[in-house]
Amino acid sequence: MASHAPSPVHRVKSENTFVRTVQNISSVAGWCAALMILAAVFLTCQMIFIRFVLNGSTVWQTEYVVFLVIAATLIGLPFVQFQRGHVNVDLIPLALKGRVRFALAVLTLSLSIVITAIMVFYGYEHWHFAWARGWTSDTVTAVPLWIPYLSLPLGFGLLLLQLIADLVALLIKSETPFGLEG
Repeated sequence: MASHAPSPVHRVKSENTFVRTVQNISSVAGWCAALMILAAVFLTCQMIFIRFVLNGSTVWQTEYVVFLVIAATLIGLPFVQFQRGHVNVDLIPLALKGRVRFALAVLTLSLSIVITAIMVFYGYEHWHFAWARGWTSDTVTAVPLWIPYLSLPLGFGLLLLQLIADLVALLIKSETPFGLEG
């Protein structure tokens, strides 16, 4: 289970304009996700201070923290894909060579694109239902649910874009299959 993919720090931006643009968008999404996590941490600290130091009530903080962490996870998907930061098992790619490894990489990316496109469709549908029907959370704050649900089609849409860029980079040979040499 050795990882031979380039480390995130050394991943080179592509020469291809489309691929490089998507990589830049994924980087911005990563920064947005990091800021959401930071906001969730600050809100959690504020909530702890209010509850246990000031002995006060917190009404909205828990809900917002949950929404922020979920949104950060979804919005951060394309950045993780771009950086190859996900956990992977490369036993099969390591055992394969040449065209077979290339074919497996194309197949894997193609299936990932199809599955992610389905998630984009259903994520958009879910978001649209919440927006069109005026759904709100069942809490005192009554958050319009279209706001947190927007992270579904947005996060998966950006992931879809990054997967397509990865496939393009593979097909134009600017990246090697699974980041493996040889």
